[in-house]
Amino acid sequence: MRTAYSVETVRAAERALMAQLPHGALMQRAAAGLAAACAGLLGRVYGARVALLVGSGDNGGDALFAGARLARRGAGVTAVLLNPERAHAEGLAALRAAGGRVASAEAADRALRGADLVVDGIVGIGGKGGLRPDAAQLARAASDGGAVIVSVDLPSGVDADTGEVRGTAVRADATVTFGSYKPGLLIDPAREHAGALRLVGIGLELPSRPDAEALQHADVAALLPRPEAESDKYRRGVVGVVAGSARYPGAAVLAVAGALHGGAGAVRYTGPAADAVIARFPETLVSAGPPSKAGRVQAWVVGPGLGDGAEARQALEDVLASDVPVLVDADGLRLMSPDAVRSRTAETVLTPHAGEAAALLGVSRERVESGRLTAVRALAERYGVTALLKGSTTLIAAAPGSRGHHTVRVNPTGTPWLATAGSGDVLSGLTGSLLAAGLPGRDAASVGAYLHGLAARELGDAPLTAVGVAEELRGVWRDVLTSGG
Repeated sequence: MRTAYSVETVRAAERALMAQLPHGALMQRAAAGLAAACAGLLGRVYGARVALLVGSGDNGGDALFAGARLARRGAGVTAVLLNPERAHAEGLAALRAAGGRVASAEAADRALRGADLVVDGIVGIGGKGGLRPDAAQLARAASDGGAVIVSVDLPSGVDADTGEVRGTAVRADATVTFGSYKPGLLIDPAREHAGALRLVGIGLELPSRPDAEALQHADVAALLPRPEAESDKYRRGVVGVVAGSARYPGAAVLAVAGALHGGAGAVRYTGPAADAVIARFPETLVSAGPPSKAGRVQAWVVGPGLGDGAEARQALEDVLASDVPVLVDADGLRLMSPDAVRSRTAETVLTPHAGEAAALLGVSRERVESGRLTAVRALAERYGVTALLKGSTTLIAAAPGSRGHHTVRVNPTGTPWLATAGSGDVLSGLTGSLLAAGLPGRDAASVGAYLHGLAARELGDAPLTAVGVAEELRGVWRDVLTSGG
């Protein structure tokens, strides 16, 4: 599992460690890891041309000491100093002693022209807001030069804690981060600026509870429910699906597909699209009555393609009044009563995209998209739910007071190809099946998002359909269990 910690937590751990080490030892550890990563990207260090973009403070010091190491191996290294009076003095001396050169920001064009690699050491993890004009100009020049760009700890100009980008920021090909991942490296829009991530251990002692985490294959495999010898459909989980309408019967079919391919023991469907559902999945148990009369279920999925008529509203109220976990998506998010959601005693999972989240929070869509971490936490707190915020980075925040609610989960398997009609319906059914199998809301949402993204990736970088993603889930489920179990 990838874990990420806030700037405050990382700095506290750094201070504690520096108190136990000789002066400068921690920076040397970071610089050694940075230099090794740069050497790996260059392939051949001797004769390579390296430009360092050096701001003030420790971030610039890391770049200077790493540049000194590369210079000693035969690279031609030039440091471009944005603020020469505030450059890290010891790092600057080390670079000069190793044969490196120094240039002012005004002479940066010559250093960047023809560089094989540019090291971004402009701003450290404490930076807020976009780059200042002089630094922004350097960042653009580096990008236009075509060299490989490596950021020190995080791309300059992004927010380490939130992933927000409030202005010009460096777009790196790779980011070498020290001691711990930072939340902004895992969350868009900052994640798009980070490139490939490499974590360099420097010996930090960090708390057991991170600010953000991203599940990996083995974590998902450990959470996936496995049928046992005595399992029946009820032990495996029966999920009820209230979805679809005369106008959108396909939403019901896709939600049922996600549930069946997500491992549900059985699916009960209630709604006007029963004929379409049975035609595609004859094993589905259908009911014409209200959800409360459909029969035993361990979880409900409500909302995809539901419409906004009186029957849709009544069905949603019926589901929210149940005493089993409920996942609300799509039209259900628009129709639901906030008070009815907050008063539920069983778990509730909301799965909005950015536009739906904006409506639920009373803010603009742009605000949600630029501050996804803040938005998902606000949703979980305001409604007392597990919130799954869909998008370029899918985030999961648990209800306040529940286990793990302090840590936001980041799904690492997302792909832009999932932005296709019906994809969210499949995710809802899949996550509902995991709720019915007994997974807590946070785990069901995390595993559902992981498998959903993985299924899309298995289909390759080509236009895909929601049906294709649903069908791919069966193979992905098997592969995860096999590789991680």
